Amino acid sequence: MTWGAKTDANDVVDGIDLSGKVALITGASGGIGLETARAFLRAGAQVVLANRNPDKSQAALADLRADLPAAKVEAGALELDSLASVRAFAAWYSEKYSRLDLLVNNAGVMATPMDRTADGFEIQFGINHLGHYLLTNLLLPLVTAPARIVNLTSDGHALSDVKWDDPNWETLEYVPWQAYGQSKTANVLFTTELERRLGNKGVHAYAVHPGVVGTDLFRYLSDQDKSWLDKRLAENKLDYKTPQQGAATTVWAATAPELETQGGIYAEDCHVSDRWKAYAHDPAAAKRLWALSEQMVGQTFPEA
Repeated sequence: MTWGAKTDANDVVDGIDLSGKVALITGASGGIGLETARAFLRAGAQVVLANRNPDKSQAALADLRADLPAAKVEAGALELDSLASVRAFAAWYSEKYSRLDLLVNNAGVMATPMDRTADGFEIQFGINHLGHYLLTNLLLPLVTAPARIVNLTSDGHALSDVKWDDPNWETLEYVPWQAYGQSKTANVLFTTELERRLGNKGVHAYAVHPGVVGTDLFRYLSDQDKSWLDKRLAENKLDYKTPQQGAATTVWAATAPELETQGGIYAEDCHVSDRWKAYAHDPAAAKRLWALSEQMVGQTFPEA
């Protein structure tokens, strides 16, 4: 079957059996994350939603259980803008589960006004990268090969490399879209280093550009920002995707048999893509980001 921009996540899991697998998805109270969860559940996986808003979590659980009455799904509280919350969630998960087969780092924010996390990090870098960096490393002892880690990035990574001298915008004049680009570049570099460290152990990492989906991610965009996005899509002859279409590449990266021994890739529209900037998958930069991230979260994660 030929898959592309219009492929639905449920089409991707048709014929895929995830029975016995445990999947964890961050930011799964709606949008792409919720549809990723739905597809995994359809394929027989047990799914844990890691969400910030408890009311939205309960609504998501009700939705999934109404659609799939036999679904094995629950939710835990996770605020990625707080390292303490990340550590608390990882401890909660580790007490309840003995394994993790599919980790989807899906949650994120985009083009926010200048703000900082509870730990003082620029909020987009803190949520989109550092929170997921810490969560992933804390849960790695439970990751059971063969396993996959999917990091949601964006073609917006082309907007900026990592601001190595000032990743927290302490002296630079803050530019929301550049800060977003930095965080998305960090997602790809994190994928690159994860694959280097874990790929030969049967744990593969994937960076996924889901396409442009009109979800809650748009909540900080001005009318001018939305007009710019509309123009950019038109120039590239692209359309907005539905959440089901947006989740398709995530699900493909997490389940496709043809990727069983191939990780460290950048994926979009359910195929391996070469539309990533060289700085976003430079091995030396990936190691540098890992070391910087260890310093920022105050914890070291040596190679196994």
